Amino acid sequence: MADTHTYDVAIEWTGNLGTGTDSYRSFSRAHEVLAAGKTPIAGSSDAAFRGDPARWNPEELLVASIAQCHMLWYLHLCAVGGVAVLDYEDHAHGVMTMDATGGGGQFTEVTLHPEVIVADAAMVDKAIELHGEVGSVCFIARSVNFPIHHEPRVRAQ
Repeated sequence: MADTHTYDVAIEWTGNLGTGTDSYRSFSRAHEVLAAGKTPIAGSSDAAFRGDPARWNPEELLVASIAQCHMLWYLHLCAVGGVAVLDYEDHAHGVMTMDATGGGGQFTEVTLHPEVIVADAAMVDKAIELHGEVGSVCFIARSVNFPIHHEPRVRAQ
């Protein structure tokens, strides 16, 4: 029997400016993403869709989830594969394309740009190779229907 994991979050709209949604411009897209025991995440829509650019939007959170999952699985694969990672950061880039009617859209790709420092120069090739294995185990990558590319840069300390 397969293990099942569940995740519960709450979304609370905080953008009623007094008249609710009586028109497209009459309300804020402000909301909070909540989960028990965690700091709330201040959310909104993308600024292009009348959102607050100072708050996280769902599109950014999706790209962040992909980058986080990739990093966590990558670190795991390195640990069991004998590659000592000393530092890791990523500057992920997602592309969402609107449909011709302007009423919707979808992500068409995400590109990860991990920058990794390993303990020894002999580990560099394997460290690069392991990025290619992450997609087969990363929960988020396996759950999306668009390509996730990675352009890693790995160097020894």
